This record gives sequence, structure tokens and C-alpha cells, in this order.
Amino acid sequence: MALPKDYAGQRCSLSRALEVVGERWTLLILRDAFFGVRRFGDFVAHLGVPRGVLTERLESLREAGVLAETLGSHGYSEYVLTDKGLSLWPVVRDLLSWGDEYYSATGPRRVFQHVRDAGMLAPDGVCASCGNTVPPSDLLVLPGPGFDESDDDVVSKTLTTAHRLLEPIRGH
Repeated sequence: MALPKDYAGQRCSLSRALEVVGERWTLLILRDAFFGVRRFGDFVAHLGVPRGVLTERLESLREAGVLAETLGSHGYSEYVLTDKGLSLWPVVRDLLSWGDEYYSATGPRRVFQHVRDAGMLAPDGVCASCGNTVPPSDLLVLPGPGFDESDDDVVSKTLTTAHRLLEPIRGH
């Protein structure tokens, strides 16, 4: 019996969620969207994703209601997280923390800080200073102990200093 190529016929919520975010590159695209990447070329430059693959993933995320395509101020298409996309922050944050714990010998590449009180975000999303769970719009992303400055694309350069999540990063 041949294995199905996707999860579309399954009733399991995890299977259905994987239909949206389980393809290679998709979670990295979402991570970059939280960092503030909005333009196609900036996703390509930062991720190194093939253009055709990126086109497919952006369209899939748009069709799923995770990203919205808008016209930016300079006439470029921009991709922004919808409320549905923003609700994926705990998933992205937890996977970043998990990867940092088990696959980073030098520590997290990036850390998160609560804008309101400068408390650092714990892996569970709670501010070490105030004890509240912090939404991405109230977080700064900063270089962590595992950060390396070898990449020179506009996204990597922007993230060498504190940057508020969801604030646009634009290469041009």
C-alpha cells in the first residue's frame, strides 16, 4: 500500500497543522517574518532559499491565512503575518529554544528581551523580570552568545543590534 503524500485526508489537528507549516523552509520563513522580513528578495538573501521554493511557500502560507500579501510603500509586494500567523509565535519561539538547547554548542544565536522592563525572555516565553508572557510585538531580538557575524545580508546586518520583532526590515 502506497503511503499518502500529504496529511490532507487526516482528521488529526497536528496532521492538519503540518499541512500548513511542515514543509521545509516554512518555519524559517515564519521566523524571518517575526524578525520583520517582508520582501521576497530579503527572504531569499537571508535564508538562501531557492526562489521557486520561496514562491510556493509564500503562496501556501497566504492561502492558509498565515501571511497576507500587501503592496509596500515603494510598490513592492510585502508579506506580513496575520493574526493566525502571529498565533504561531509560541511554536516558533519554542522550536528556537529547543534548537538552542540541543543543537547549539555556543548558546543561542539570538535572545529576546521585553521592551517594557528589559527583562530577558525565558525559553517558555515568560519575562524574567515581570513574570508575564510577552507577545512578539513587545520583544526585542538581540545577538546571543552563539551569534556570529559571518552573514552580510541586510537581515543579518540589522540583527547585529537590538531590533523590535515585527518591525519591518527592508533591504532596499
